[in-house]
Amino acid sequence: MLGRRIAHPSSTNFDEDFPIPAAKRTKRLDNADGSLFRRTEVPDSEGESDNEEEELPPASQTELESALLPVKTDKEAIAEYEATRAAETDLDLHSRLGQRKWVQGKSSIYVDAFFLALETVLDEESHLFDEAEMAVFQKWRDLSYEGQYLYVRLFLRKTAAWHRIGRLKYYGDIADLNAAVEELLQHHSLPTATVTERIAPGESEPPKDSTLEGSFTFADGSADHIDTLEEASSLLMLEELKTLAKEAKVQGKTKRELLQALRRTSGKQGGLGWSGLKRSDTEESVKSERSADFDEDNSLSNSFGTNRDSHFVRKIFAITGPCIRLSSAALKLFERVHLVFYRSTEWTEKSLTTIILARISRRNFPSYIVSRSTNIFPSRSTLLEFEASIRTQFAVDNILEFNGTVKKDGLLKVKAIFEEVYPRWLTILADEQRKEDRVYESGEGAYLRRFSPAWVYTRIVHKGTSVLGRFKEHKREHHLLTELLNQRLFHAARRGAWYQRKALLEEHYMWALSPFLSSDDHSTEEAQKKHWKRIALRTCEDGLQDRECHLIYHHDLQKRIVKLERQLNVPKRQQHDFGHVRLAKPLERTVCGTRVEREQHRSSSRAGRRSSSTGVGNSDPGKPRRGAKTIWLDPLENSGECSVEAMCLSHYRSLGYKGYHSEGGIVRTLFGYLLHDVLFAYVPNVFQTPFQTCPLDLHTDTFYTSRLSEINARLNEISNGDGVTILKRAYEEHAERKTCVVGVDWGFEVEDLVEIVWCFRGEALATVMRVMAQEYQQRGGGIPDLFLWRKGEEGGEGEGEVMFAEVKSENDRLSDTQRLWIDVLSGAGVKVELCNAVAEEVVVR
Repeated sequence: MLGRRIAHPSSTNFDEDFPIPAAKRTKRLDNADGSLFRRTEVPDSEGESDNEEEELPPASQTELESALLPVKTDKEAIAEYEATRAAETDLDLHSRLGQRKWVQGKSSIYVDAFFLALETVLDEESHLFDEAEMAVFQKWRDLSYEGQYLYVRLFLRKTAAWHRIGRLKYYGDIADLNAAVEELLQHHSLPTATVTERIAPGESEPPKDSTLEGSFTFADGSADHIDTLEEASSLLMLEELKTLAKEAKVQGKTKRELLQALRRTSGKQGGLGWSGLKRSDTEESVKSERSADFDEDNSLSNSFGTNRDSHFVRKIFAITGPCIRLSSAALKLFERVHLVFYRSTEWTEKSLTTIILARISRRNFPSYIVSRSTNIFPSRSTLLEFEASIRTQFAVDNILEFNGTVKKDGLLKVKAIFEEVYPRWLTILADEQRKEDRVYESGEGAYLRRFSPAWVYTRIVHKGTSVLGRFKEHKREHHLLTELLNQRLFHAARRGAWYQRKALLEEHYMWALSPFLSSDDHSTEEAQKKHWKRIALRTCEDGLQDRECHLIYHHDLQKRIVKLERQLNVPKRQQHDFGHVRLAKPLERTVCGTRVEREQHRSSSRAGRRSSSTGVGNSDPGKPRRGAKTIWLDPLENSGECSVEAMCLSHYRSLGYKGYHSEGGIVRTLFGYLLHDVLFAYVPNVFQTPFQTCPLDLHTDTFYTSRLSEINARLNEISNGDGVTILKRAYEEHAERKTCVVGVDWGFEVEDLVEIVWCFRGEALATVMRVMAQEYQQRGGGIPDLFLWRKGEEGGEGEGEVMFAEVKSENDRLSDTQRLWIDVLSGAGVKVELCNAVAEEVVVR
């Protein structure tokens, strides 16, 4: 719920027919099971095989992790903290946190973090859980420490995956692994739930095995839940599957091919039953008592009966031994607890430990008022509907974003989901508006609204407008865009895109879809077109005047206004003049230098040259691979080796500039200095702990709207030339303590920062700070590589100059985010250069 330049909203490209849609790169999910919650796997042991599970891509930081102090959260850091324990003292949770003491085998930071989340939620928001769920929590408290530890460690891993019990024995806190496993597999009875769950729109029924009914277990055993070859094969690594295939005398290169071959073989040998396997066939003897499940007389044999896959399933079990996974119903319940605790649908194992590691770190944090809300979900039904809406949103994203090119049947599914969600969206939207008008004080509801189902439904409706555009239902699409713009509670960051698309529809389509003004002759058709172009012009003007329309959309709206005024023959004196923000193309500069090429690369280049003669390989093997880092010689540093950015920076220094290769570090530091007071001003619900380096909503679009007056007041001060005073005041208050503030790098010399602010035109600096305030997360990247400035003569007013330079070597090209920042800076009147590094000489080392 992962910036790029938006020249036009994506829906403007959806007007072509369906037969051959443009190719689209498939996105990868962080979690293969489609869970609501993102997590990465905890490294458990050096001895764990790297091939057992596919490596996950890095997960994006959650709002809580982004707000907390960056601390080491790896295995060594946790071991370091747990080493500061007092074995002779039995401490409770809060004492261990306060005194930083853990005892191996008796306490753990993982279990304490899990307990902290659970107890905090139950102390403040127990009304969100029914009797059966409260009984599950009590059963978890009653588990032994080793059972709790095993559950938490599995909770932090791929929770949908099966785990081999034989490979869990390296958990140092568990003395008796088999007993801990048996404890998690034990069945527990539950009281009958008194509340009937309501089915949410867009979801025909709750996910399978996600509800608590009658009884539950904390974990599932493989013997009771795996009865097909597909499920059993997921337990094997590829090499193990190849070994099994070799024994069965089948061939295949991929896991899928091997499984198909095994299935064909098992179909031909359906009478094999269990006769082909002996105890000696197993790779290791399973010590657990649950190995009895593999005997010929047990229930597993009876369940398979004439199942043609049973022979290979038993062989797989013999290789893996018994396996466990976390039971879905209890797992989903604890995920719900963490959603409520972290106020986020995205969290990782670092979320579980970062808050404790931040608490016990010896750092200085800013002063602010902690305000943990207890009414984020007013009722259990709201929480469950929010969960269901996230699942529905995932289904929509899975069709539109994660499965390559979208075809017509996929668009029809998304449209059907939209049709079901739309009436409920209107209802909740009206309720949220009433709460905003009558219940919430100024700004109180902004962050809480992110946890309303209407927040998610608004995004689904936004996706639905693009689907309507693909089906050329432009009239209804226009109506939906009008409704989206009429509400100001949800997804303010998208308002610019809605204005753009609405104006495009009014300019090109609505004249033919609306009743004509009078008769149907040709002159009336022209009048109809002009009528809707005037409406499109007003839409663009409304977008520019909308304080919540982000600055990155202004340029396209201004271009459309100029075009429409020209088409409507608006008198020159009445036309808009955007000359003061007209984009200037960045200047291009060529810097010649000496590039270093390694001998190893040189050899591969010669090999590539030979292969290219046969039509295979790189057509220009002498050039570095696109995107690869290049090595250059720095002429101002005794021709030492350096990066291409450092080489170009030396060139600018020879021209009289000072500078840093900061890639946004200077801009983020200036933002932390100049808007420190705004960042830590009291806003309800965004400071949930005393250990945050920024408010929770900084990385969302509610940050700007919740502090609109404060931000504008500060930007006015900066525009009026007070930036140096504000920066010095912040430095005097926080530099000595080195207060932990998001983005602030105390390593930059304050004298340099003062000079930079002095050289910056006030209006230009305010514009850059506004863009950061509107979209801090998306605009943190893409800022040009080099930040340069030079001060004029002493006493010379207005002689300072600030310049950004984007460095490109011969194997680089601009990204969308870099182009956007170049447009923003140029529009603000800041000089930007594209610095092309050219190798006039190549030396081999």
